[in-house]
Amino acid sequence: MRVSLEQAIAELKKGEVVAIPTETVYGLAADATNDAALKKIFTIKQRPADHPLIVHISDISQVADWVTDFPEVAVKLAKAYWPGALTLVLPAKQHVSRVVRGDESTVALRVPNHPVALALLKQSGLCVAAPSANLFTQLSPTTAAHVEAGLGQAVPVLDGGACTVGIESTIVSVAPGGQWQLLRPGMISEADITKVAGAPQLAQSASQVQNEIKATPKVPGQHALHYSPRTPVTLYTDRQALLAACDALLSANTSCAALLIGEGDVPNCKVITLSSQPKKVAEQLYSALHALDAMKVGRLLVELPPAGTEWMAVLDRLTRAGHQ
Repeated sequence: MRVSLEQAIAELKKGEVVAIPTETVYGLAADATNDAALKKIFTIKQRPADHPLIVHISDISQVADWVTDFPEVAVKLAKAYWPGALTLVLPAKQHVSRVVRGDESTVALRVPNHPVALALLKQSGLCVAAPSANLFTQLSPTTAAHVEAGLGQAVPVLDGGACTVGIESTIVSVAPGGQWQLLRPGMISEADITKVAGAPQLAQSASQVQNEIKATPKVPGQHALHYSPRTPVTLYTDRQALLAACDALLSANTSCAALLIGEGDVPNCKVITLSSQPKKVAEQLYSALHALDAMKVGRLLVELPPAGTEWMAVLDRLTRAGHQ
């Protein structure tokens, strides 16, 4: 069900959920201060209650409402990348909902870089928690139609067009002392963060890494199986292996379709080919996977991009999509 900006704001103020556009993916939004509304997000998504939610705010000045400490490194990152596809994880004030925090001591904040999302936040005066508007572990939506296909017509959708970044935000935690950690890769890279922060992630020994893993805040998108089509997925690092797999499946009377990155030989099945540019692939990735999923074939064959820092976010999403 498509709604106007005014209708979306009215629904949110009533304690309802609304799917809203951002530049990354569509989010399933609710008033971040209303626990009853927040719990509806988890129910609709069928998401575990201990998974934190990202709070979307309209301006850096609102950070102080949510956190006990806003280290200078975090301030630099916010000034450099907000509005934008960067989420900062910071120590939460005591009043911040445990539902939003997933019982963590931290809260995740972001200023989205989308005119419709920013208009909603500014006109409503609300801060909204908005995880991706899809069922837990399934493909993230990058159009209003994706939301409706995944969640049905009962969820109101504010249509803001196709998402321009196309995959979820980079998540960085910043400790009170200024040490930072990349928790989820996105199109803002580790090198980008390092340049602005003025220091790399703290180098750690094996024992320190294990201790850090235990202490690291839980964040969205870290489930081993995530961003997944309903159709079974097999991943390939080699185009020729994918071609051979396609022939074998067709010989066994199993239908298949393929997602390719860059030019080259094409298998004897339905194919979507993306460019060899990381930003363009990220923008189109979920739409391509949604389209392949809709073909209702027996298996999806997905070519992985080459290893490299510029491909880290795309590799992360595809690896989780293909996790068995």
